[in-house]
Amino acid sequence: MPDTSHTTHPLNFRKSSYSGGQTQDCVEVADAPGMSAVRDTKHPEEGHLAFPSGEWAALLSTASRL
Repeated sequence: MPDTSHTTHPLNFRKSSYSGGQTQDCVEVADAPGMSAVRDTKHPEEGHLAFPSGEWAALLSTASRL
């Protein structure tokens, strides 16, 4: 289950290269030691969800096969 708490490590969010330049309907991802954080581009003030690095890698691996 994702961790919704805030990390003490500074997060540098980036948009997915799949987002394209014409839409703001996307998510942003930031990497930190041992985790990846995900947030909504339209509502960054709402915070982020933090996932352990292994879980994030598994999600990306599975999504790339679909």
